[in-house]
Amino acid sequence: MDGNLNTAQSINLTLEPDNPEFLSNLCGQLDEHLKLIEQRLNIEIRNRGNNFQLLGNLNVIQVVSNMLQDLYGEASNGQLLTPDQVHLYLQQSGVEQMQQSDDCDKEVVIRTKKALIKPRGPNQQKYVRSILRQDINFGIGPAGTGKTYLAVACAVDALEREEIERILLVRPAVEAGERLGFLPGDLSQKVDPYLRPLYDALYEMLGFERVGKLIERNVIEVAPLAYMRGRTLNNAFVILDESQNTTKEQMKMFLTRIGFGSTAVITGDVTQVDLPKGTYSGLKHAMQVLDGVEGIGFTHFTAKDVVRHPLVQHIVRAYDRFENLEQAGDKQR
Repeated sequence: MDGNLNTAQSINLTLEPDNPEFLSNLCGQLDEHLKLIEQRLNIEIRNRGNNFQLLGNLNVIQVVSNMLQDLYGEASNGQLLTPDQVHLYLQQSGVEQMQQSDDCDKEVVIRTKKALIKPRGPNQQKYVRSILRQDINFGIGPAGTGKTYLAVACAVDALEREEIERILLVRPAVEAGERLGFLPGDLSQKVDPYLRPLYDALYEMLGFERVGKLIERNVIEVAPLAYMRGRTLNNAFVILDESQNTTKEQMKMFLTRIGFGSTAVITGDVTQVDLPKGTYSGLKHAMQVLDGVEGIGFTHFTAKDVVRHPLVQHIVRAYDRFENLEQAGDKQR
C-alpha cells in the first residue's frame, strides 16, 4: 500500500460463522480476491482466520467492510466466488469513484523499475489519474502531449505490480494512404513500423532485453486492430494508438473486446485523420456516442500541453488557426 500506514485509519471486522471453507472461498486462491481489492483501492487487508483488519482511507474501508460481509454471505450460501465477481462488486459499490473524488488534489507519480514518470501539468495529471481509476479512457489531442507515453507508463506500472497479466499494443494499419499488404515481411515486420513510439517507450521503462523476452512469452503482444475481432481481453492493459484512423465499426469492435480486470486506453488526434476520403473517424464518432457514459474517461489535450520542442507547440497552434480560418471561409461560401 502506498503512503504511511501509521497515518492510515483502520477497521476491525469479524466474519461469522467461522468456517475455513467459506473463508477460503472469500479470499480466493493465494488470497487473489483480497489482493485484487487491495490493488484497486490502495488499501491493505490483514486477516487471521475470520478476523480482518482493513487499513486505508476511512470512507473506502467502510465500503470494503460492507462488501466483504456481502461476499462472505454469498460464500456461506454455497456460491463459488471468482475474481470476475469481486470485480463486479467493486464496480457496483461505487467506491472507486468515491476514491477518485478524494484523490483529485493529490499529485500523481508513476514508478517503474527503470524510471520515475511525473505527469506535467493539470491535463497530464488528470489523464493518468483517470487511467488509474477507470477501465476505459480516451486521450485526445495533438502530437507531443504525452498521450501514448503516459499510457505505456501506466501499463508497465500495472504489469510490475501484477495487476494485469499482459500488455497489448494495438494500432490501425492506416498511415498516409499506406496499408499493411503493401509492406514487406511477415505480420510482425509489417506492424512494427506503426508501433515504434510504443516500443520506444517500453524500451525506456523496461530495457531492450526484457521487452524482447516479454514479447517472446506473449506478455507483451503487438497486433493490428483488425486482429482483435472475436477476442475477449481479460486481465490485460490494452492501448489503441492513433485511433483517429479507426472506422466507426472498428472502434465499436475494439471497445466491446474489453473483459474483466482489463484497462483500455485509446489515444488519437482528430486533426490528423488518414482514412480514405468519405470515411468517418471512429474516434470522432466515439466522442459523440460515449460522451457522459459513466465509467469512461475523456481527457482533451491542447497545444499548451505539448512537451516536445517548443516549436512543436507553435506548429500545432498555427495549424489550428489556419484550419479555423478555412472552416470559417467554407461556411461563408
